[in-house]
Amino acid sequence: MKRAVLFDLDGVLVDSRAAQLATLAGFATSALDRRVTIDDLPPGAETIPREQVLAHLGLDRSIDENGWDAASATATLAAKVFPFVVETLTELRAADVATGVVTLRSRRCLHWLLPPDVIDLLDTVVCYEDATPKPAPDGLLLALDRLGAAPSNAVFIGDTDTDIHAARAAGVTAVGAGWGFAGPHALTRTGADLVLSEPLDLSSALLRLVGGPQLNGFPGDLDS
Repeated sequence: MKRAVLFDLDGVLVDSRAAQLATLAGFATSALDRRVTIDDLPPGAETIPREQVLAHLGLDRSIDENGWDAASATATLAAKVFPFVVETLTELRAADVATGVVTLRSRRCLHWLLPPDVIDLLDTVVCYEDATPKPAPDGLLLALDRLGAAPSNAVFIGDTDTDIHAARAAGVTAVGAGWGFAGPHALTRTGADLVLSEPLDLSSALLRLVGGPQLNGFPGDLDS
């Protein structure tokens, strides 16, 4: 049976906290026709669904995706792929583990955040327009269907409660990325099967999870 590791994008593979906050402020400035700064955003805005953040600021209509992408285009210039990403994806591929990304970003934004050499190491990418967004499980299930992997042989690593809820709804082992937006304690409270405080030796930890019958047997926290 094919094994698979799926990743969230922002905060997990890409250091984009500042970019996400700048996107929210920039989009709100344009949509509300008044200046909105990062200081005007609610606490923890990077971990809250964008619809809730923008409603808090006064937006009373649906988000214009073209406008959102335009705000992202400049903000994401500050985002950087984490140093461990290429090595981790390369080692998973060498171990015959399929990999994919399930993200709330549009496909247009993908190339602003990930360089071609990283995209080439991924077996599939599910974006906002491909499936009902997280916390619904649809994106994870679509990725696994493309990869030919069952949920019982898969891991999803994310950094917010939305990611953990999506993984559990999909029947996938939920791994919290403690270096991301929400932090390890929040991910533990949300119910992640495993929380990794740091990405050191990440591929080894993930290979242990998909390597045998212990797949669902790692509750709690692992400082790796």
